[in-house]
Amino acid sequence: MAHFLRTYGTLLGMVLLVGFFWISLPDTFMTARNWLNISQQVSMLAVVAAVMTVVMVMGDFDLSVGSMASLAGVVAAVMFVQGFGIAAGVAAALAVGLLGGLVNGLLVSLIGILPFVATLATLTMYSGLAFVISGGKTIFGRDIPQGFADFARGGIALGGDKPLVLPYLTLTALAVVALVWLLLEQTSYGRRLYAIGGNMEAARLAGVRVTWLRLTAFGFTGVGAAVAGLMYAARVASANPTQGAGLMLSAIAAVFLGMTMAENGQPRVLASLAGVVVLGVMDNGLTQMQVDSYVREVLVGLIILLAVSISALGRRAVTGR
Repeated sequence: MAHFLRTYGTLLGMVLLVGFFWISLPDTFMTARNWLNISQQVSMLAVVAAVMTVVMVMGDFDLSVGSMASLAGVVAAVMFVQGFGIAAGVAAALAVGLLGGLVNGLLVSLIGILPFVATLATLTMYSGLAFVISGGKTIFGRDIPQGFADFARGGIALGGDKPLVLPYLTLTALAVVALVWLLLEQTSYGRRLYAIGGNMEAARLAGVRVTWLRLTAFGFTGVGAAVAGLMYAARVASANPTQGAGLMLSAIAAVFLGMTMAENGQPRVLASLAGVVVLGVMDNGLTQMQVDSYVREVLVGLIILLAVSISALGRRAVTGR
């Protein structure tokens, strides 16, 4: 029983959650259209949670991903306002994300600042830069190229009497998750990242280039945050310096939820995706039930605590610790 709770407690909770909303919202919740809507709603979070997993497998954190997403979206929008095309705006945003991630990596891997402290500082710095570049204002749709916004509204038609559309944002998120899965699970690079997370000093003594790997992992996470920022800006056809603010905490929550499903408690990108689905399902269901947003935040926190507690109690029962 303890092993079951430790391994499947969160999945069981998700099944119960889906069942509750299915019964409460019989006409709308379990429709294909609603699930496609959920997939689009969580696409940005799925991207950030996937790349957050890359640094968390090493035992690190990146608290700046939300502000980096905001900064990337603002940079792209400002480029559009200045008359640059979509390709130039996207490239500039991705370059900003890469630079921001590398700065985090340098602070953590070369200077030796604790990841929590370093990325907390850069969170504030990147957020401030987003305000400076945007002038503290929202850059609205009239300045955003139509093709950029159309990407977020478009998708692949699935057919039927009332055609369903698989959103491009969902496909983008799945592509990023697949890339991270390949990186972490199918390459020696990923295995070395897990070795660092298991015992950094032992990995260093075994010849693993710890400094370089941590630097590149943070750089990869920065690019992923920029991708999420671009997706968000395209979806709302605007950019402002705070639009990515909620991504960081939700991404960490999703990864932790996923860790409760893993056999050894390690971060796994597919488990992180499952955590994203849990959060997305809960938000969608509570929104349809017209539950106040503040109450939703309380309930999300309680569910995360419950999932982690069940996993911890199950692990204690199995190991005796």
